[in-house]
Amino acid sequence: MSVAAPVALWHRAHLYKALACVVLALIALQYLLSGVLDSRSIETMFTINASRYAEHPYRGHPRGLIIYGLATAPTYSAENVSNSTKTTMQSAALLEDITNVSRSETTPTRSIISNGANVTDSSVLPECPLIPPNLVGPLEVLLNPPELSVIEKTFTEVKSGGRGCPLDCIPRYRVAIIIPFRDRAQHLQTLLYHIHPILLRQQIDYQIFVVEQEGNSKFNRAMLMNVGYVEALKERDFDCFIFHDVDLLPQDDRNLYTCPEQPRHMSVAVDKFNYKLPYADLFGGVSAMTKAQFRDVNGFSNLFWGWGAEDDDMANRIKAKGFHISRYPFPIARYKMLSHEKEKANPKRYEYLKSGKKRFATDGLSNLRYELVDKKKPKLYTWLLVKLSPPQSAS
Repeated sequence: MSVAAPVALWHRAHLYKALACVVLALIALQYLLSGVLDSRSIETMFTINASRYAEHPYRGHPRGLIIYGLATAPTYSAENVSNSTKTTMQSAALLEDITNVSRSETTPTRSIISNGANVTDSSVLPECPLIPPNLVGPLEVLLNPPELSVIEKTFTEVKSGGRGCPLDCIPRYRVAIIIPFRDRAQHLQTLLYHIHPILLRQQIDYQIFVVEQEGNSKFNRAMLMNVGYVEALKERDFDCFIFHDVDLLPQDDRNLYTCPEQPRHMSVAVDKFNYKLPYADLFGGVSAMTKAQFRDVNGFSNLFWGWGAEDDDMANRIKAKGFHISRYPFPIARYKMLSHEKEKANPKRYEYLKSGKKRFATDGLSNLRYELVDKKKPKLYTWLLVKLSPPQSAS
């Protein structure tokens, strides 16, 4: 054998090693780049610019949103998402909150509840992590919960009035959950049983307010949410408000009950609608707004007595103030709707919706009229019984 043969083999072996190193470097670079997403790219992927699409007739489209990025891509349907894809989507969906933490209204030294005493010294406990460590992802929904007395004994971490707070870290968010309510006792019991463990795992300082409308007049959901906002702030200075229908159960605890920089529509994929978004500007069911955002849009309109269109009016208010509606991807923002009879529609809802822009500044928090008839704090929620009065002229 000549000397050239071993030399050729030696060069070939080193060439293979060099190629292997290049491949490994490219793989490492790919993983590195996939993890470095700025807040602007996340907003492009998972939010909807309502003002950009306001003039397009998406409401009647059978598929709702079909062009707005990863949240609606067919490869991310709930039925065929792999475990690795779910993990990637979880991290990406949570990243919006992480990148906005420095700009959110957070205070590291907030008081927390610990065996009835207030702890405000930031040196005692660390701030809660950006991503709650005990989230489990997709959840089973139990439609027949135990008796209320059993639930109350089970949730030992929940304090009187439906308040929860982590004991091992200082929460980053103060959140008020506002539930407009009338004649849905079983639905309320089911929601409370389901949602308290989720909120506790998310390590937020929260309180649940159930705002019940007194009397037999037509139900005014929007006005009750305005009342909840006002009354909650009389108790504490909440950063974030979640407006929550009593018949919707979250099916994934990665759907964080916090407020990002833009108003968030949370109930994106509801089983009643085959886990699809009916139309682009939908803001109904469950939604999140900061204290400042809700004040800026003057709250909900007070004119919508009976079912329908109050959420569309809010979507218009959001666009008018230069905000846009943000959303988590479909597999995370999933909800189960409890069965119920459909309420009687408001015959003037489209008329009010069409003329709403004229009243944004005068119809809402600015002309809210109600009487607080009763207030109690059972174990699982703060109950507000209110008598609503027709608002003064908003023209």
